[in-house]
Amino acid sequence: MIFYFTATGNSLYAAKQLEEHPISIAQAIHDREKLYRADRIGIVCPVFGHEMPQLVKEFLKGARFETDYFYILLTYGNRHGGAAELAGNFAGSLGIDPAYINVILMADNFLPAFDMDEQRRLDKKVDEQMERIREDIAEKRRWTAPVTERDRAVHREFLKKLSGTPPDFLKNLYEITEECIGCGICQRICPEGCFHLEGQKSVWNSAGCIGCMACIDACPMLAIKLRIPEKNPKARYRNENIRINEIIAANNQGK
Repeated sequence: MIFYFTATGNSLYAAKQLEEHPISIAQAIHDREKLYRADRIGIVCPVFGHEMPQLVKEFLKGARFETDYFYILLTYGNRHGGAAELAGNFAGSLGIDPAYINVILMADNFLPAFDMDEQRRLDKKVDEQMERIREDIAEKRRWTAPVTERDRAVHREFLKKLSGTPPDFLKNLYEITEECIGCGICQRICPEGCFHLEGQKSVWNSAGCIGCMACIDACPMLAIKLRIPEKNPKARYRNENIRINEIIAANNQGK
C-alpha cells in the first residue's frame, strides 16, 4: 500500500515504480475512517522547504497505520536540506516509527529558482535510484538516508530567509492574466480546491493554497503567472512519464 502526493508528476512516477495503483493523499484525506493495514505501507511525496507538504502532514496526523514496515520516500530537485531527518522527526511526533526513509533526486520544479527547459535536459538517474529503493523495500531494509551538518545548515538558512517573508506572501503568489480561456484545468488539478470559474475566466482563492504550483505548471495558456521573478516564465514542467489526467484524477477536489 502506497500513498502519494504529487503536483507535477514526479512523486506519482516514483510511487508507480513500486505499485501499479498507488493511492492519492489528496483523495484519501477525505476517508472517514483512516485506518490502513498492509504488510508494507509507504508515503511518497515532494519536499517543500525540505519538509513534507502540509497536506501530507495533515493526512498523517489523522491516519493510523497497522504495518510492521512503514517507509517514506521524499522527492527533491537540488538540496534536500536534511529532509529525511525532518520527516522522521515529524513522524516520530505522531508516534509513527518509519523503518525506512530515503530521498530521490529528480527534476527541480521550483519555478522561481530553476529553468524547466534546463531541468528536462538533466539526467538525474531516477530509474537507477528507484531500482535500489525497490530492492530495499522488497527486503524490508531498515535505514534512513544520512543527513550532514551541511544539510542542517541549509535548512536553518532557509528558515531564516522564510522568517523575513511577508505573512501574506501566498495570498499574492499568483496572477491570472487575460490569456485565461476558462478551460478549468487549474480548478481540477488544485489539491486544495483554490480555483473556480466565473464566466470564461478562472479565479484563484488563496485560502488553503500550499504553493505546490500544480496549477501554474498545468495551465495550457501560460495564463497563471507568479508575482515574483521566474527563471524562465515560458517554461513549465510535468514529469514526462505522467499524463496530466493522472494528476487531475489524483488532486481533483470536485468543487
